[in-house]
Amino acid sequence: MKSIEEQLSQYKSVHFNKNNIKTHFVGVPLIIWSVTLLLSLKTFMFSFSGVEFSYTPAYVFFTVTIIYYFLLHTKLAVAMVPYAILNVYLANMVSPHEQALYIAIAVFVIGWIIQFIGHHFEKAKPAFIDDLGQFLIAPLFLMAEIYFMFGWLKSLEETITPMAVTKRRELNKRLNKESI
Repeated sequence: MKSIEEQLSQYKSVHFNKNNIKTHFVGVPLIIWSVTLLLSLKTFMFSFSGVEFSYTPAYVFFTVTIIYYFLLHTKLAVAMVPYAILNVYLANMVSPHEQALYIAIAVFVIGWIIQFIGHHFEKAKPAFIDDLGQFLIAPLFLMAEIYFMFGWLKSLEETITPMAVTKRRELNKRLNKESI
């Protein structure tokens, strides 16, 4: 498993432009919420010791994701827990609506349009193009950016930024060689 520094520096390497980062603070939560809504459309039941429990794939997804975040970085993961709970709560409010599937699709498309506008500012492809795991890192990256704005986790920021700059330079060199 890649370290938090490797994961965040990889993501940051295509997210230096302030306008791109701003669009991600809108686009990523929209995409995450729309996927949460899609995963909340089906409820499953199970019984344990005579007690009925219900769950959705969204519960499973966020449980696994939060465990992964804790393995990467405890302080960031702690902040992601309320974000995950809010996502599931809001999705559960909409999921019974008969138009929920269409709402999820519309929000998903809008989120991606915003993302691609951001990458137009950045003049770099999205991080997931080279590594699908970056889908899970996007929300954690935004949480890290919030921490950095408050001056928290300075050592993490000071570690990942030079790594990201190096990765961006390598990417630019590779792209320049390919275009020749």
